[in-house]
Amino acid sequence: MDLANKAGLIVGPDEAIKAHTATLLGLQHVLAMDVYVPPFIIAGLLAMSMDAKMALIQITFFAAGIGTILQTRYFMKMPMTQGPSFVPIGAIAGIYLANGGGQHGLATVFGSLLVGAVLVILFGLSGFFQKIIRYLVPSLVGGTIITVVGLSLIPSALNDNIFQAGGNLNQNVILGVVTATILVTCVAISLRFPRLARAFKVSSIIIALLGGSLLAASMGRFSFKSIATAPWFSLPSFAVTHYGFHFSLSAILTMIVIYAVLLTETSGTWFAMSAILQEPMTDKQWNRGIIGEGLSCLIAALAGSTPMTGYSTNAGVISITGVASKRAFIAAGVWFIGFSFIGKLAAFLAAIPAPVIGGVFAIICSTIMLSGLQVIRQQQFAERDLYIIGLPIIMTLALILIPEQLTKEAPQLIQYLLSSPVAVSAILAIALNQILPQQIVPAKAKLAVKEQA
Repeated sequence: MDLANKAGLIVGPDEAIKAHTATLLGLQHVLAMDVYVPPFIIAGLLAMSMDAKMALIQITFFAAGIGTILQTRYFMKMPMTQGPSFVPIGAIAGIYLANGGGQHGLATVFGSLLVGAVLVILFGLSGFFQKIIRYLVPSLVGGTIITVVGLSLIPSALNDNIFQAGGNLNQNVILGVVTATILVTCVAISLRFPRLARAFKVSSIIIALLGGSLLAASMGRFSFKSIATAPWFSLPSFAVTHYGFHFSLSAILTMIVIYAVLLTETSGTWFAMSAILQEPMTDKQWNRGIIGEGLSCLIAALAGSTPMTGYSTNAGVISITGVASKRAFIAAGVWFIGFSFIGKLAAFLAAIPAPVIGGVFAIICSTIMLSGLQVIRQQQFAERDLYIIGLPIIMTLALILIPEQLTKEAPQLIQYLLSSPVAVSAILAIALNQILPQQIVPAKAKLAVKEQA
């Protein structure tokens, strides 16, 4: 049985698809990702000018594209997209302000990102990562991490993209519900009529986004003006030539902590993708994946963007569309690079209203969470396992709902950790698995089970 059939996929990772199909599916992956959101947030926190803001967005697209191609084609060799993480945002703003802001502040930020990326690469080259993962993250812990990855993203999909996205709240809810309904309808049609599976399931996300955008346009919520005024072609401005690099020990130590959190978080993404494909990752893939992650972050630092990490949303996209072709992911990388040079394309992507993206994003997050529960379901439960699964889920919800005043009163390092529910919950699951004693089955019980078999 091939991988595609075993995992219930229409197209497996190594199956060949036509160039135009890969191009369309690659665009679908790009549209399902909120890659432009972190640079928007950072630009606002750093009070960047409009030109600097657009430059940061272009550079983010460029770094995401290069990182995606490197991971999928050369390093991890698994369908994987890279994109900017939300985790470093607070640290970047803190380092920038602590070093006087302006060009010197940005130079210090990119200097600390550069050193941290090099250390990640060295960590991957050492070969220790897969040994650590094998010891600390058995399937029960891995399934729990996948679950909290999906769970942690759902509030962002609903709150940030729908309930608190600005504009008319009723319209936001309508746009989110209609977009999600279109997506579910496409999947339902593909299940009810298998002959139409390739047409509706494969393209379900693009159809949903187009339908939601058309409805938004009828409400006056789709900005054609920003697309019309955007240039067709513009060159990104790279940090290595524009800002330079300044190295501060305190900033570097801060970023080392951030990269440790990112590695924990991206491990959850890899577990999620492995669960969707039903293909366990090899030791070589773990180490090469870390090297690829480090190179993605290094390129991002040199270009002038935030760290690029594996995006968990794409595991959900594969689960919905049934297409896991690496060619589609490489095409997504090409799309990213194209967006970094073609202003109108990037403007069109940014013009899709947040509630429309939220409608798709919420369903994608739910599929990731359910993939983790599916991994957990395959295990035989002991009493200790209930705590290993339950407490990280509680911790994830607690960190999502924690009052902002409480986090502001915490030390800066703790604030960085609290900003990543996935990382904290993953650490908790790993710690509980090590602390809680294994339940030893008495010899008589083993004999009874053997006789019954």
